[in-house]
Amino acid sequence: MAVESDGQAVRQQVERILKSPGFVRNERLSQFVRFVVERHLEGGDHELKECSIGVEVFGRRPDYDPKHDPIVRTEAARLRARLAEYYLGQGKDDPLTIDVPKGGYIPRIRGRETTADRPRAGPKWFWLALAVGVAGFTIAVGLGWWRAQRNREPIAIAVLPFENRNHEPGDDYFADGLTDETIRQLSIIEGLAVRSQTSSFAFKGKPRNMRDAGKQLAAEYILEGSVVHAGQQVRINARLVRAHDDFPVWSDRYDRQLMDILAIQDEICRGIVNSLRLKLGRGRRRYETNAAVYDLYLRARALPIQHGLSGYDESIAAFEEAVAKDPSFAPAYAGLAIAHTVRSGQFRFLPADELNKMRAAAGKAIELDPLSAEAQEAVAMVHARDAQWAQSAASFRRAIQLDPNHSRSYVNFAMSVLFPLGRLKEALRQLRVAQKNDPLSPEICQTLAFVLISSGRHEEAARLCENLPAGFSLKSDCLGRVRLWQGRTSEAIQFLATAYDQGYLGYAYARAGRVEEAEKLAAVLSSDPIQQALIFAGLGDRVRTLDALDRASALGPGRIGRLLNYPEMTLIRGDPRLGAIRKKLGLSQ
Repeated sequence: MAVESDGQAVRQQVERILKSPGFVRNERLSQFVRFVVERHLEGGDHELKECSIGVEVFGRRPDYDPKHDPIVRTEAARLRARLAEYYLGQGKDDPLTIDVPKGGYIPRIRGRETTADRPRAGPKWFWLALAVGVAGFTIAVGLGWWRAQRNREPIAIAVLPFENRNHEPGDDYFADGLTDETIRQLSIIEGLAVRSQTSSFAFKGKPRNMRDAGKQLAAEYILEGSVVHAGQQVRINARLVRAHDDFPVWSDRYDRQLMDILAIQDEICRGIVNSLRLKLGRGRRRYETNAAVYDLYLRARALPIQHGLSGYDESIAAFEEAVAKDPSFAPAYAGLAIAHTVRSGQFRFLPADELNKMRAAAGKAIELDPLSAEAQEAVAMVHARDAQWAQSAASFRRAIQLDPNHSRSYVNFAMSVLFPLGRLKEALRQLRVAQKNDPLSPEICQTLAFVLISSGRHEEAARLCENLPAGFSLKSDCLGRVRLWQGRTSEAIQFLATAYDQGYLGYAYARAGRVEEAEKLAAVLSSDPIQQALIFAGLGDRVRTLDALDRASALGPGRIGRLLNYPEMTLIRGDPRLGAIRKKLGLSQ
């Protein structure tokens, strides 16, 4: 019901909108909505043109040409989306609604319909209401069935690595980081089952056949794209195809300034959502920051993709610079917390120092955005490091609820909480979900194999180890351990000779009676008590095994708890000294 509301009521409604989470920290959109409403109230609808808005709201020069700079159209689309989200949530009971219809910039202001506004129910209205009711019931049943089907069967989609059309290796970070962020954004959309980053990046730099990619990733749809990044300009091409027949479902091209990169990501997500007839989840958060900060953030996100574990260490400097430039950018704090989590489990860093930094970054991330799955996961890792198991499990489950497609959350839940506590069956269930979300990830397959070894399911573990890619760094560890527990010791030693963790080789030497070689290796590994504990256990030396474990306890309950559930540690189970170590770390007996 359209109304001519008095100016005071409209301005009060604007203030309510601007105090909501979607607007309170977004100066550009706040200024935009205030400008168009004020001009409208003053009778200046004729001034609400793209050129004047570009100059008055967005600070463009007087000769601003919208054909070459679509900032007004881009921000108008974001404004419409924010207003729609506001009225779905916090503003659902407000007395007035304000929107900006497509095709122009004149706001539409309407009052809520009340009971008094409705026609009285006479015979004509009764039959009309009955007909509408029957039609509504039929539609509701149909929609209910459709939604039930969709809830049971989310659409499987994969994002292939965006191609760096600059062809300069130094620019790969931008394409890789943008791909990773697009996966993250799509993962929190209701109705999508998004394949995780590791599986998607298995296709980087390889010829692409959409049908084969769809089969390997178990995906119905594939999103691919390309990026050209030059100075403050960026061009992104994106295309969504149906995998089984390579049918193009949607595509678009974006020629924008780098400062609009967040808006481009939003538009890509909306293009996919509209094409697949989905809806955007209400929990989605659109972050605001400047181009320099986002560039640093993409650099940091890309490093673990490009360099594996060492990339987390390398990412810290870029994350720290990003939060220094924008202390309100929650995703950078979450990434920083995860990076410090990885470092806290390595003796070459100071575990206590890393733990303090991890706590600070995770706390800031959750303070800025409690609906961030990554922030919830970071807090879960902090709780696990402090042996606060119930709180950690609750935060992991909340992270998974917010982003059910993110494979790392399932893996970290399994390996930071469930496996250290000896809850192997539950850990396996979480890892199976991770494997479904990320079917080509060698890290998940190797982790799953290690838990299967601890469960005594050696044949299943062997199949996973054998199928790992030849160049995967932990394939020798995986095959060596499983062969050892299959009773094929000589073959195990051959694999473990090139293993990443040489403690397994020392354990196998000891089991094979090659005591002198085991002792020599233990001496070489004197700076790593985890590796020494493995070797001393193989030698049957309880005292030195427990001494090494005690020295390793600074790495925290998760790392020690995982080790204690390895079959290599059977020797010390039930020892009173082990009970004391477990108690000190907060591990159940």
